[in-house]
Amino acid sequence: MDARIPRPERGYLVLADISGFTAYLAGTELEHAHEIIRELLEFIVERLRPLLTLAQIEGDAVLAYAPEARVPRGETLLELLEATYAAFKDRLTSISRRMTCTCAACRNVTTLDLKFLVHHGEYLTHHIHDYPELLGLAPLFVREREWKEPVAQAVGWRSYALFTADSLAHLGLPPEGLPVLEFSNGQVKTYGLNLGAWYQAMLEARRVMISPDEADAIFTHDLAAPPPVAWEWLNDPQKRNRWYLSLLHWTARARPGGRTGPGAINHCDHGAGAALETVLDWRPFDYFTVEMRITPGGLILLVTTQLEPLPADRTRLRFCLRLQKPSARWLARPLCGLMVQVLRYGMNQLDRLLAQEK
Repeated sequence: MDARIPRPERGYLVLADISGFTAYLAGTELEHAHEIIRELLEFIVERLRPLLTLAQIEGDAVLAYAPEARVPRGETLLELLEATYAAFKDRLTSISRRMTCTCAACRNVTTLDLKFLVHHGEYLTHHIHDYPELLGLAPLFVREREWKEPVAQAVGWRSYALFTADSLAHLGLPPEGLPVLEFSNGQVKTYGLNLGAWYQAMLEARRVMISPDEADAIFTHDLAAPPPVAWEWLNDPQKRNRWYLSLLHWTARARPGGRTGPGAINHCDHGAGAALETVLDWRPFDYFTVEMRITPGGLILLVTTQLEPLPADRTRLRFCLRLQKPSARWLARPLCGLMVQVLRYGMNQLDRLLAQEK
């Protein structure tokens, strides 16, 4: 076979579609509306880019894709969509607040919303003027957007993440709690996540964060990876075991709702004892806070890990550690300092692993 002929691949196809686009354009000044939509589309591309490859921008939507091998942990893709949606809503608020113009386009920007479709299938990539183009039935299904009207009729959502059954199966995500939505004469089964309700619940959720002022120890480290990649290395137990101390072994325990989030539990066996880690706060690609109960000794350690995006696809990690209710307060700093040494070793190991994967 001619090496110049592209080979079909299997992977994930994601369409990010701005809701309310047609009504927004119909009732606003086109010049200002165009600038706002362009800003929002560029923003979506930038948020998706660390994990997905841009394939096409179609007026009010962004089509992106990723080969199967690029998404070994299915939760990372779902977390990316949730984080992108939250950032999109925050950007709408920011645009509205900074605009001094009183035209309809600027006044009505918060009427826009965002929805996603995630599908899995075969596609073929070829390039036209250095831009990738996707061919195949799977990308055609995503582009045609036949799923939009059935979702609107069935549940009336304006903001959601819709997963085909094939995509959930390959991502390894359980469909529990997600409404089943069928269309195309029942031939396509999808599961929907109401992002509007999720976002409101996130805003109302109690935040648990150890600030630098509260910490007994602080450790920062810059990684040569964007936040979604860094997040996966920090939270996937199998990847975590590759950079943690060799005598420590992490395994996943409880996963409420089938995924990582508040209430999820990880277990670490270190031979002479163990640590039980419970997630208290979970803001993908931003920060997470865990409680570690260490035996023997009965120590309780709170750790907040923050991720700050840096230029050139790098991420600054900041670990803030606090020992809860130590019997002798003077022990807090040296014990947390010992944990910092473990983290420093682990981050150096992770640097080497990331360099090997390039």
